[in-house]
Amino acid sequence: MANENLENLQKLKNFIESSNNIAFLGGAGVSTESGIPDFRSADGLYSQKYKYPPEKMISHSFFIDNTREFYDFYKNRMLFLEAKPNNAHIALAKLEKAGKLKAVVTQNIDGLHQAAGSKNVIELHGSVYRNYCMKCKKFYDISAIINSADMVPVCDECGGIIKPDVVLYEERLDTEVIEKALTYISQADMLIIGGTSLAVNPARQLVMYYRGNKFVIINKSSTPVDYRADLIINGSIGETLNFILE
Repeated sequence: MANENLENLQKLKNFIESSNNIAFLGGAGVSTESGIPDFRSADGLYSQKYKYPPEKMISHSFFIDNTREFYDFYKNRMLFLEAKPNNAHIALAKLEKAGKLKAVVTQNIDGLHQAAGSKNVIELHGSVYRNYCMKCKKFYDISAIINSADMVPVCDECGGIIKPDVVLYEERLDTEVIEKALTYISQADMLIIGGTSLAVNPARQLVMYYRGNKFVIINKSSTPVDYRADLIINGSIGETLNFILE
């Protein structure tokens, strides 16, 4: 390992050791190491060929107008229920258990942070494990989606269509969820950005509320806020955090 990399890893370790109110903001890159594809990389969902662009197929209007095709795509391309937490998820859960990490703010919908043991997970875009009837609001777990006799799952009480509790394109994020994320990030003494290019809002905007001097970015590619970072590590977030906590 190059000396520069070792110096950066040591600096990250020092930052963590001197912090007791860490916030983590992560994206799809955290889960790619668990075998879940991201969106924008060469092998991501947006690079694949489908009947419609993926952005359209996971939009609110497509869900309403083409519910069957939405669910065909969703069940085959958005659900990875066999995926297991990787080193990044496990390391973050350890940091929380140690009392240093106060919140994980994630753009992912896969539930892997909770599976690894993290308790305070703020899901900006919802979760595939929560679903509800659009008509009567009855809650359903993931089994209602994967075990539905028809491609489109329907409520067993009122017959309404069941919708995943995930934020689709054209839908607004939950205001309370955003405010909770803002609180943790603005009060943090250290902010770690991991596995996200910060290409879309509100994630990019959330970063701007951090006021401290231990702003760390761990990502394989550059981000629009690299200029604000106190430390940048261009590499695997799983390998990086696992090395730090060994």
